[in-house]
Amino acid sequence: MELDIRVQPRAGRNSVEVDGDRVTVRVTAPPEGGKANAAVVALLAKRLKVARGRVQIVGGHKGRDKRVRVEDVASGELLARLSRTQGERG
Repeated sequence: MELDIRVQPRAGRNSVEVDGDRVTVRVTAPPEGGKANAAVVALLAKRLKVARGRVQIVGGHKGRDKRVRVEDVASGELLARLSRTQGERG
């Protein structure tokens, strides 16, 4: 399943916010040397309860708008899992 996300690097805390079908991922890591991308993958994997290797950025590596592929999670389940964990901190 692929998902379009918006990333905010250098945020005050790590979080995932879902508003309808729009997903915003905030990470404290800076957008230098792939640190923010690595933090996004780690945070999404943790929230979705899948291995990091099952989450990969397939588009938008240098921009804030990214396309992420998540293996082993059905399309309907993906947003439901992210919405359920919205109030938790990462």
